[in-house]
Amino acid sequence: MQTVDFARSFLTFRNDYQKRPAPTASHPPPSSLNNARILLECVCDIVDKETGAGQTFVAGASCKTERVGVERDIWLHPNADFLPIFSQDRFLIVKTYDVANKGVPFYPPSRGMQPERQVGNVADAFDGLRLDIRRVEGELLETAASIVDATLNSGGSPLVGRTVIEEGRYTATLEFPIKTMNASERDFIYQTDTGPVIMPDFSRDPDDLIVGLELAFIAFNSPDWAEFVVRVPTPVGDGIEVNHYSKFVRYDTQNQVVRVS
Repeated sequence: MQTVDFARSFLTFRNDYQKRPAPTASHPPPSSLNNARILLECVCDIVDKETGAGQTFVAGASCKTERVGVERDIWLHPNADFLPIFSQDRFLIVKTYDVANKGVPFYPPSRGMQPERQVGNVADAFDGLRLDIRRVEGELLETAASIVDATLNSGGSPLVGRTVIEEGRYTATLEFPIKTMNASERDFIYQTDTGPVIMPDFSRDPDDLIVGLELAFIAFNSPDWAEFVVRVPTPVGDGIEVNHYSKFVRYDTQNQVVRVS
C-alpha cells in the first residue's frame, strides 16, 4: 500500500519582501527574501460526505520565531513556538507563547496586535507555497504481533499511523509519523503516543474547517478507537491561561500502522 514518507515530505513557503510585506511577521525582515522548508507532521484529508468534495491540510513541524540571517540575537523576544498548517489556498499559523493571549504586535505596530491563531489566504500572504507530500510503498501491519515485531526488530524502519474518523457529515483521514511507539513482545501490546496531529472541528461548514483545526496527540492500541489530547487554552490560576494539551477526546476510528518499505 502507499503511505507518506514523512522524512522526505515538506511544505515550503516563500516571502519576497520586495513584492509585499509579510502579514504574519512581528519584526522587520533582515533580508529581502526567505524560503522556509518545514518537515510535515501530519496530512489530514477531509471529505464532505454530502457533496464528495475533499480538502487536504498539512501541519508542519514546530519551530521558533526568529530573525533569519542576522549575526546575533536570532531569537525573537518574546519568543513563540511557530507551527504552520496549510491547504493549497489557505493557511493557519499557530503561535504559542509562555501565556495565552500574550498581546504581541504585528510589524509594523500600526497593524495592531497579532492573533495567536492567524488564518488567511495563501495568495494574500506569501509569494509562493509548495506542498511536497511524498508517497512510497509501505507494508500494512495487520496484527498486534506484527506491529510489535516491526517496532522492535525492523532495523529502524519508520512507522506511519493512519486513522480514519467518521463524524457527522465528514470523513477525516489522518496520516502521521509514529515517533513514539510502546511495545511488549511478552503480551503483544502496542500503543502509539505521538503528535502533534491535526484535529478537525466536525461541527464547522466546509469553507470554515481550517479555522477550527486544533493540534492534538493521538494514542491507540486497537484498530477501532483512538484517544486524543487536544491543545486548548487552559487556566493555570490568577486569571492566566496557557495553551496546553489538556482536552481529552475519544472517537471510534479505523487505525492502521504501516511500515515504510
